[in-house]
Amino acid sequence: MPITNQQVEEHAFLRLLYADGYYPDHVVDLGRAILLRLCERIEAEQPPDLAALYVLTEAATEEFNRLDAEFVAAGSEIETVAREEIAEDFWFVASAYGFPDADIEELVAARDW
Repeated sequence: MPITNQQVEEHAFLRLLYADGYYPDHVVDLGRAILLRLCERIEAEQPPDLAALYVLTEAATEEFNRLDAEFVAAGSEIETVAREEIAEDFWFVASAYGFPDADIEELVAARDW
């Protein structure tokens, strides 16, 4: 399903990670794909409230939990810079889809990174 939200289409997801050689692009690409799948799910399911949104972001956060192993295998990890960048992009997604009051910590509450 193609993304229809103009803000999302124009957003450079995980920009700081792509700019830093510590994070391998091929693994960052997988993280970007997780965020785009989240956007697709939001557009398809149209969560009516924050509780429903948090269910979707929890699933995406779990995907990032599994992705951490890919970062480690490539000689990297989801550390402070990556944590912040990922969380900020989760908040960007929430905001772009009409949830500007979403709690950034709640959006990624299931994280183990």
